[in-house]
Amino acid sequence: MSEARNEENGSAGTAAYVDRIVAAALGFAEMASIALGDRLGWYRALAGAGDAGLTPDELAQRSNTQPRYAKEWLEQQAVAGLLTAVLDAEPLGGPSYRFALPAGAAAVLVDEDSLEYTAPVARMLVTAVGHFPDLLQAYREGGGVAWSELGDGGRESQAELNKPWFDQRLRAALAASAELHAILSRPGARIMDVGAGFGWSSLALADAYPGAEVVGVDIDEPSIRRARENAGERGSSGRVSFALADAGDMAAPGSCDAVFIFEALHDMPFPVRVLSAIRNFIKPDGAVVVMDEAVADTFAPAGDEVERLMYGYSLLVCLPDSLSTPGSVGTGTPMRQATLERYAVEAGFSRVERLPIEDFTVFRFYRLHV
Repeated sequence: MSEARNEENGSAGTAAYVDRIVAAALGFAEMASIALGDRLGWYRALAGAGDAGLTPDELAQRSNTQPRYAKEWLEQQAVAGLLTAVLDAEPLGGPSYRFALPAGAAAVLVDEDSLEYTAPVARMLVTAVGHFPDLLQAYREGGGVAWSELGDGGRESQAELNKPWFDQRLRAALAASAELHAILSRPGARIMDVGAGFGWSSLALADAYPGAEVVGVDIDEPSIRRARENAGERGSSGRVSFALADAGDMAAPGSCDAVFIFEALHDMPFPVRVLSAIRNFIKPDGAVVVMDEAVADTFAPAGDEVERLMYGYSLLVCLPDSLSTPGSVGTGTPMRQATLERYAVEAGFSRVERLPIEDFTVFRFYRLHV
């Protein structure tokens, strides 16, 4: 009797596990389809059509793509519940449909200024999976896949995900800490943004604190080039500058009022070395702020969605990027507070404070005290 029950329980467990894998496969396929719609301009064309929607031929014409592929993608999107489909006509060849974005979808898939804009997540993951053979080699033999190898697909997706939050929420977030706000508000304050990427964080700092001098630093040349272009388009070139350099070479001792590292420290192969350099050029009464993923304080097998997503990024992007540098400590995306505290103490800081900044997408802010 017990053997039969065990076999029954085992069968149920197997079936549940199959369901879990099938659900993951559906999610993977649908993320890839979202990346297609994003890169081919199909979502933007549908958004432009409004409630009237488009037929496959109309979508192909507006986006300069192939009708047969457009038809298959539209039907797949409707089956997945990502688009609506309305019967358009019933010619001899069978029914035809018009497809449209449902209410609220444009904010998620098209509007680059929306805080809900998450289409770049699909682009980032598909870009990373495109380097799967390189990842396999790194996992087997060591080394990694550098951020530069992901190309513009990686750079653009990360920048586009964070841009609306920097533009719309960073000012209020920093003002939530009165002491930090006072430091940043000093006349002529010198602020450095380490790992500035496309410069959206640097530009947001300059907008929030117009009396400050902001310098964005990154080691990725294409990113710095784009950051300078973005500053020019915003008319901020006189107040923000960008440098292709290692942060450790950028400032004289005791010369900076504030230094920020936005979602970059966990990628760095030698975080203690970077923090030590920052410790050298921050003023004794200055502020060092690290924004990184809001993961749990400790690892637990039953992680939440943020934890699951960050481990996914770590497997495919962040850890391989870090380990592409020989000797890297290999932090990984889920950098927990205890890890940051260890790095900070080794770099000469006295303590780490979690700042009272809540609901800033999936990030958390820490201040490193001199």
